[in-house]
Amino acid sequence: MISEITDAEFSAVRSLAQRLMGVSLAPAKKPLVIARLGAQARRLGCNTFHQYLELIQSSANGEELQRALDLLTTNETYFFREPAHFDFLRDRILPAASGGFRAWSAACSSGEEPYSIAMLLTATAGARPWEVVATDISTRMLARAERGLYEDVRGRNLPLEYVRRFCLRGTGPHAGQFLVSTEIRHRVRFIHANLNAELPPLGAFDVVFLRNVMIYFDQAVKADLLARITPMIRPGGYLLIGHCETLHGLPHSLQPVQASIYRRTHS
Repeated sequence: MISEITDAEFSAVRSLAQRLMGVSLAPAKKPLVIARLGAQARRLGCNTFHQYLELIQSSANGEELQRALDLLTTNETYFFREPAHFDFLRDRILPAASGGFRAWSAACSSGEEPYSIAMLLTATAGARPWEVVATDISTRMLARAERGLYEDVRGRNLPLEYVRRFCLRGTGPHAGQFLVSTEIRHRVRFIHANLNAELPPLGAFDVVFLRNVMIYFDQAVKADLLARITPMIRPGGYLLIGHCETLHGLPHSLQPVQASIYRRTHS
């Protein structure tokens, strides 16, 4: 592993993360950059971060650039994280929505969030048609999400009813793990998307989960993202952000409902 990074090299990594992902890497993130990118750089035969940056930004190495972005992405999540949002979805959003219901997990990481939504909708939506779309910038995380195999600790907040109905306990080499059932995995559509770039045509949604991702963006990137996502929320639909996040100080047309929950009230 390359154990050192110069100020100029770290500045170049920060610029790359900002330009491609809208992520602001603080100076305190330097050890993280060294740890996550240094080993990969050595595997590619690079002796310095300068050589590595030149390699991943060359036109012939789009795959390596994507891998670098994957390694810089923080992916901490678990099933039914911040459970009050799922209670609000079940008790307030779903009963008030009409017609087919669509939910978007906009930074789905390894899949726990969209699968949590799909489990809840399967259990409570009745005969109403619904769809869950899940996007993430990390192709590595999307591949893991599509597999649907998790350590037991990731499901510590799963209701027992959902564990019995929607999860298959691992045995032998998979002891201590569980697999999300085919029924649930087939109801989530995973799509690669960068929130800091032009989004694929995803359609309109009754609820957008944009949780614990904007904390990595500066104010300008947050404002631009809100401007692009708001039209994708159906009138009367909701935006859910992380409990530690706020839209305070950002230009937007959404109506605050309660902490971390906003509603689009007009077309």
